[in-house]
Amino acid sequence: MRDPALDAYLLAHSTPADPILSQLAAETRTAFGDRAGMQISADEGALLTMLVQLIGAANAVEVGTFTGYSSICIARGLAPGGRLLCCDVSATFTGLARQYWRKAGVEDRIELRLAPALETLQALPDNPIIDFAFVDADKTGYAGYYAELVPRLRPGGLLVLDNVLRGGEVVVPHPVSASVVAMRHLNDLVAADDRVDTVMLPVRDGVTLARKR
Repeated sequence: MRDPALDAYLLAHSTPADPILSQLAAETRTAFGDRAGMQISADEGALLTMLVQLIGAANAVEVGTFTGYSSICIARGLAPGGRLLCCDVSATFTGLARQYWRKAGVEDRIELRLAPALETLQALPDNPIIDFAFVDADKTGYAGYYAELVPRLRPGGLLVLDNVLRGGEVVVPHPVSASVVAMRHLNDLVAADDRVDTVMLPVRDGVTLARKR
């Protein structure tokens, strides 16, 4: 576990969350207790916004929306007229997300589809039109999401995968968790994929950036 003092230092030296994101984080903790741990941190949110801005993304996809923190960060970085497709299965979690999309003024940029994400992705056009994609959902589903997203990324498009370190368990010799086994498989798959250039960063629980060649 990382030193709390170091965490505080990292946050103090990143662009801080604005009041809307801070309120969303607090309300998520109040409403959903321990499950609030599924929400990304403020520094990771700032990273998402910056990445979206850096590549000039206009067409983005998110797999795993939860209460909307990451989707707000992505939507805020989109180019004028940009759109974000959010894939989730929970009307409860995303009900709070919808409230905060309105508060953040990004509701008009976001489309939410409540259905298994793999089905949503498979129904998208085959042509490579996605500029940016973020995956933070069920870990055993990552390989399937990756398989559908990479062909649909435009050259130079960016795919961001969250939680790729699984608290460091990916380096345990004999993992017992299905999610850890799945993530180790996914990490090996991405590293060997000659369609992308990739870097794994020790941001929070690990973030992989895969750029389409």
